[in-house]
Amino acid sequence: MGTIASPPPFDVEKETTKPGPDSDEDSPIEEVRLTVLTTDDPSLPVWTFRMWFLGLISCALLSFINQFFAYRTEPLIITQITVQVASLPLGRFMARILPESKFRIPGFGDRVFSLNPGPFNMKEHVLISIFANAGSAFGAGSAYAVGIVNIIKAFYGRSISFLASWILIITTQVLGYGWAGLLRKYVVEPAHMWWPSTLVQVSLFRALHEKEHRRMSRAKFFVIALTCSFLWYALPGYLFPTLSNISIICYTFSKSVTAQQIGSGMRGLGIGSFTFDWATIAAFMFSPLVCPFFAIANICIGFLLIMYVLTPISYWWLDLYNAKRFPIFSSHLFTANGSAYDITSIVNKQFELDIPAYEAQGKIHLSTFFAITYGLGFATIAATLTHVAFFNGREIYQRYQASYKGKDDIHTRLMKKYKDIPGWWFYLMLAVTMVVSLILCTALKSQVQLPWWGLLFACGMAFVFTLPVSVITATTNQTPGLNIITEYAMGLIYPGRPIANVCFKTYGYMSMAQAVSFLSDFKLGHYMKIPPRSMFIVQFVGTIIAGTINLCVAWYLLGSIHNICQDTLLSPDSPWTCPGDRVFFDASVIWGLVGPRRIFGPLGTYGALNWFFLGGTLGPVVVWGFHRMFPTKSWIPLINLPVLLGATAMMPPATSLNYNSWIVVGTIFNFFIFRYRKKWWQRYNYILSAALDAGVAFMGVFLYFTLTMENKQLNWWGTGGEHCPLATCPTAKGVQADGCPVF
Repeated sequence: MGTIASPPPFDVEKETTKPGPDSDEDSPIEEVRLTVLTTDDPSLPVWTFRMWFLGLISCALLSFINQFFAYRTEPLIITQITVQVASLPLGRFMARILPESKFRIPGFGDRVFSLNPGPFNMKEHVLISIFANAGSAFGAGSAYAVGIVNIIKAFYGRSISFLASWILIITTQVLGYGWAGLLRKYVVEPAHMWWPSTLVQVSLFRALHEKEHRRMSRAKFFVIALTCSFLWYALPGYLFPTLSNISIICYTFSKSVTAQQIGSGMRGLGIGSFTFDWATIAAFMFSPLVCPFFAIANICIGFLLIMYVLTPISYWWLDLYNAKRFPIFSSHLFTANGSAYDITSIVNKQFELDIPAYEAQGKIHLSTFFAITYGLGFATIAATLTHVAFFNGREIYQRYQASYKGKDDIHTRLMKKYKDIPGWWFYLMLAVTMVVSLILCTALKSQVQLPWWGLLFACGMAFVFTLPVSVITATTNQTPGLNIITEYAMGLIYPGRPIANVCFKTYGYMSMAQAVSFLSDFKLGHYMKIPPRSMFIVQFVGTIIAGTINLCVAWYLLGSIHNICQDTLLSPDSPWTCPGDRVFFDASVIWGLVGPRRIFGPLGTYGALNWFFLGGTLGPVVVWGFHRMFPTKSWIPLINLPVLLGATAMMPPATSLNYNSWIVVGTIFNFFIFRYRKKWWQRYNYILSAALDAGVAFMGVFLYFTLTMENKQLNWWGTGGEHCPLATCPTAKGVQADGCPVF
């Protein structure tokens, strides 16, 4: 789910250019009128040395750090907001020290160049942030296709060449550009396609470029907060890792399985658990400081209902799907007797399902919470589509019609001063990417399993879904997650091949998601009056650099860290557990290797979960019906079932500790401080978020290269993890598990 833009952190009355007397002069969307300037200075330089230097450094740094942290138990993701804040003082510093002398470059005629063409301006700043956004895979952390490489090498123990990996990563990223280019005229230029989330960025850019007249400038505050974050992370990051996950109940009841299931923040319900580690707070769901409170409140309600009502009832009262034979919270796969499922034993030499071995070992079983989250995932997909159709359908239709019939607003007219991107750029990129992808699926098919027709089918699905999903995102800020649809479809059509399934999902769903991200960035450039060709080149170059660095970092870590991603073989204080890749691996087994017919179909255990599709479809219709019956009840339309049902979409790999700490910190800053110390919040909230992210990232990398690589480890109580060893134990009678009592 996306989030609606938070209030602009600046004085609207003083700083927003007023629309002219003609009501068609400005944007028809009030939020845009209040946030985006209606003036432009085309003379501002954008292709500067400062932009390229800081942009490339930011892109490379974020792609390295995010891939590095992706394997850790708390996978901190550094987003463009950190660079957005940090690059401003650096850009101004370069404007002060770089020489202003002009020179010519052979081959460029009479054009004059300078390393310092004047003050550091907002357009340079935007392009640097776009570079950084590419470095963070547009908010995802790292390129999605790297997960395919991870599961092949770390979980299945098979091999894939560097060339095939690189082609897979780059083509799945760049394919989204093709879809974005085809749709840019329809969902970027029209004023009614307003992309609410981009207004947060516009607000922050304007706030950062205000003139400072205070003793504590934003830059000074950023440096102080970054230094504190950097120094503090030495404790949870190395000296005292237990600070990351403290469980009072586990310490009190050290021999009780049930108590530890209740108290463990990493493997249980997380009641009474807390953390002093920013990496734990911001893992999986990004910084809570940048999420509006209404979204935090929706997620909180959904999380409380699912985690503390539905899960305990399913486990202790109903014993749903023999729940007590398995851990209450786990992303691992199990046999019917509760032991870990040996996945490698059911994979034959052709990297396909060995049916006799599978039948000998039996059906795959899931932990209670993992099974529930799959059902809720089905319901969320259906609920999103029907909720948007009933509550936003008329608005979407009217705005889509207005995008054709309405006049160009002031922003579109201002952008016509710049050279547009030729259509053939996108067509050529789409054609080349398709050809290279087809080569991958034919000449290197043995490594990716995906047949050529599967690639074309995936591209067809992406093409069909990209426009409606883009329109929904551009008008409602909700992005339907259709990944399960692609997994389900390919699992039914082409079962027994795990890598074919995840490749199909990546080409089908992720190329569409990438297109939506590209279009969102295009809209940001539209609002900030960035020349379109500059936007295109920066996005493209940043994507290639980021994908390449992602793969290089992954290749190095997979080959240098012993037992990486194998959490049962690592020491308790090892951070290299790869929780996200564990879930991705499970998905490849469930949807690809074994297939949905043997899990959710007539041959499986969890067929009843398919009813969640129907429940999710009908739920918003019921809410909408009550809203029509009782139109004066203003609280009824606030019931957002897609958000409530999808509240725990990140669990697993996220844990109850991640959610609890994220909700608490987000409520403190975006409710209490926002309400009672609004001026402080306006000036420093985003700055603090960026500084905390950056401090943790820099210290994490520093600790790895100075201590972890040298095998310098501490061994005392504070490095022993959460100290809830019994939280993963089954509670059914007679079931045995290592290190667990037998009931």
